Amino acid sequence: MKSSLSEERQAHLRALSNIYPTTESAIAEAAALAATLDLPRGLVHVISDIHGEDAKLRHVINNASGALRRLTDQILGDRLVGEERRQFLAVLYYPREAINRMSHEIVASGQRHQWIYTTLSRQFEIIRHLRKTHRREHFESLLPPAYRELFIELGTAERPDYIRAMLLTLAQHDRDWGAVRAAARLIRNLSCEELLVLGDVGDRGPRMDRVVDILMRQPKCNFIWGNHDMLWIGANLGHEASMLTCLRFSARYRRLSQLEEGYGVMMAPLERLVRQVYADDPAERFMPKGDGFRESLMVARMQKAIAIMQFKAEGRMIQNHPEWNLDHRRLLHRIDLARRVVTIDGVEHPMLDGNLPTIDPKNPYAYSPEEQACVERLRESFVRSMKLRQHVEWMVNHGGMWTSREEVLFFHACVPVDESGTPRSLRVDGKEVAGRELMDSLESVVRRAVRKRWVGLDSDADWIWYLWGGPLSPLFGKDKLATFETYFVADKATHKEHKNPYFDLMNDAGFIRRIGALFGLSDDVLIVNGHVPVKIEKGEHPVKKGGNAVTIDGAFSEAYGDRGYTLILRPECIELAEHAPFGGVEQVISTGADIVPTFQTIRAYAQPRLTRTTDAGRRTQRLVSDLDALVRAYHEGLLVEREAERRARPLR
Repeated sequence: MKSSLSEERQAHLRALSNIYPTTESAIAEAAALAATLDLPRGLVHVISDIHGEDAKLRHVINNASGALRRLTDQILGDRLVGEERRQFLAVLYYPREAINRMSHEIVASGQRHQWIYTTLSRQFEIIRHLRKTHRREHFESLLPPAYRELFIELGTAERPDYIRAMLLTLAQHDRDWGAVRAAARLIRNLSCEELLVLGDVGDRGPRMDRVVDILMRQPKCNFIWGNHDMLWIGANLGHEASMLTCLRFSARYRRLSQLEEGYGVMMAPLERLVRQVYADDPAERFMPKGDGFRESLMVARMQKAIAIMQFKAEGRMIQNHPEWNLDHRRLLHRIDLARRVVTIDGVEHPMLDGNLPTIDPKNPYAYSPEEQACVERLRESFVRSMKLRQHVEWMVNHGGMWTSREEVLFFHACVPVDESGTPRSLRVDGKEVAGRELMDSLESVVRRAVRKRWVGLDSDADWIWYLWGGPLSPLFGKDKLATFETYFVADKATHKEHKNPYFDLMNDAGFIRRIGALFGLSDDVLIVNGHVPVKIEKGEHPVKKGGNAVTIDGAFSEAYGDRGYTLILRPECIELAEHAPFGGVEQVISTGADIVPTFQTIRAYAQPRLTRTTDAGRRTQRLVSDLDALVRAYHEGLLVEREAERRARPLR
């Protein structure tokens, strides 16, 4: 085709013509997309540091971070009060559990059909309000096929007799309860256009596997990697230091069920090692937190065995990476077993536990034969776990080191800087990189390591471990991990992990603007991170003093306070929801107790933001422009419409 268009532009239009083969199809799509630009921007909910708390995550999602209670009161108002209001909210949050609890009484009263009709009618009052911000095509894609016709009718509410007739038919097959459950799911899906998770889905809490399952079921969920997520990615690749650290966390917090039941990782090799080597060890420094089925002493011995193997694996790996400058964290060869002392940073410290039967003073970082057999079996279990592989692939494919939404920048922990606020550099792939370039380079390394998993492990997998706990890791932000000292040294000064200066500088508005500029954002930037729990009891606040940085790790995990935050990007404002401790599903259903968040407006806009002002809106505008160009190409004969070509072809 002869044209003034560049070859690249021509190729782009040809590709677009495969999707929109006629003038009519291109114009129709352009018109529909242009209309969406004037819709209010979709709600984005941002959470962080879930740490295996699947029950609380489910509740935060089910109640849309408290927004559904507020929306119900706004729409239904005085028509829904007292017990009716409690029951309706329970059905919205936990439809299956609530219906199971109430259905017998409803059927016995003879009010089944009326209750179903009334509940669905109220649900669709909320749905009609929520769908105003969604394109019709997107709304209809969320409709469950089994109830599509019913829900379309309920969406108009113009033919109540027709609706009742459909419900009676559904009731004959015991499917009318299912319509209520499906409507509740539709409300949840419409109430949040995007869920953005700022990392750390596992460790400390009970079931990381269930957390990821919940996230994968959301219509649109994107993910920022946290340092704990790196451990599980590395473990699934078969990286020993990462795998052993995952195991140690699971033992420390008695969360072994997520390994055994969730991921099919059997503890038998570890139990065998303990019986062989640590059978008489009191393991007092390794007693687990929380309750569980296994005897505490057995779990403590397991934790100790894992910790020693972890230190060995880390020591060998650190020796292979002089660019990390971490030789001072290789501590096993600094232990004097005879005197039971260890030298750390040139200072001798007595060992709180000197029973280390698997450490050979001549080769302290080598596994014993029993440890070697255990590690090999465990590695095989982690690598072969299809469930873990599925979860890791989802985290990698839907995630990254950072992202932005308009002028809001998101990452897990920090941009490593020095005391003056200058980004610190790290040598990655033979090049010194800092700031955004550091994050982008490390993201490439992670993706490369996962892509090469079938070839074998190399230094790229080691970098995944560095992201877990390296001093200049943007996902960690401390000078060290004092795991060894916490277990073996009494001097509390050695336990101290010093934060990167970034976390103090977050209170400086000028510093935040400089960080935002590194990522191409304006002076109006708002930086949002998790990773460091906000210690409310010590007077800390999630919104920093400068007003343009927010920390939303409120200690979601029960082990760290059972709180949490959701940052909500609304058309009219940016809002911070602070969650209270969660009492459980049964409490919500039976008493109406709820995580009722307190809301704080971080930013308010003079005019509600429309889709055209968002990053997605700008992408849509570019697509509309491309479609206009495609239509012109059809009109000018630069491209042939596919249907016209078919019609012109002679019959044979």
